[in-house]
Amino acid sequence: MKTLIVDDEKLALSRLKRLLEEEGVTDISECNNPIDAIKLVSKEKFDIAFLDISMPNMSGLELANTIRDINPNTFIIFQTAYSEHALEAFQSGGVDYLLKPISNESIKKALEKIEKFMVKEDIDSSKRIMAKRGSKLYLIDIDDIFYIKADLDEVIIKIKNTDAYVRKKIGDMEKLLKGKNFFRIHRSCIVNVDKIKSMQSMEQSKLEISFEGIDDVVTSSKDGAKEFREYLEKRIL
Repeated sequence: MKTLIVDDEKLALSRLKRLLEEEGVTDISECNNPIDAIKLVSKEKFDIAFLDISMPNMSGLELANTIRDINPNTFIIFQTAYSEHALEAFQSGGVDYLLKPISNESIKKALEKIEKFMVKEDIDSSKRIMAKRGSKLYLIDIDDIFYIKADLDEVIIKIKNTDAYVRKKIGDMEKLLKGKNFFRIHRSCIVNVDKIKSMQSMEQSKLEISFEGIDDVVTSSKDGAKEFREYLEKRIL
């Protein structure tokens, strides 16, 4: 997840970078003034920008408007020592507002909020899903997903060389993927139809499904197999 921090205070920059790294964000660029930030944003696309509100020459609120003009998909999070700017911050398109000194908990909550936005917006625009594995954050292209499985209050997303987690229910993912070529074959499993290599009938009319490029196999429920066969027949016709 490509992240930009803009703050004219060196200690604040260093602290925020450390807190983000502790939450698994490693692709971080830093600027200590808005002018350099604008130059950087003009060359590179950032997923998130953490902006200090009070800076010389240009406020973080003004900078946010410029960044959104260049790349409307950048998520803006404001940081400041003064709470009176909160309303202006949200009116400027900020998804969160952090009061200094920033804590680990506030960073964690801000990233979780962005994760929810990214899951919905990326799926709606056929782009990417933000997921996590250990301390690493991944931006996963929807087309790269083989299958999704429920795991308590999260889902596991299987891609080519690894799997990652999203803090969503399997039902939420099914709704978000509606209109894409994914099918829920079991109450706890969604498959990417375009990744399927073969299907094998099993006892109780279930289906065993294998995929192109990975060795994993998933099994449908009896009802899921029936509905999936009907879905495939309609696609072929």
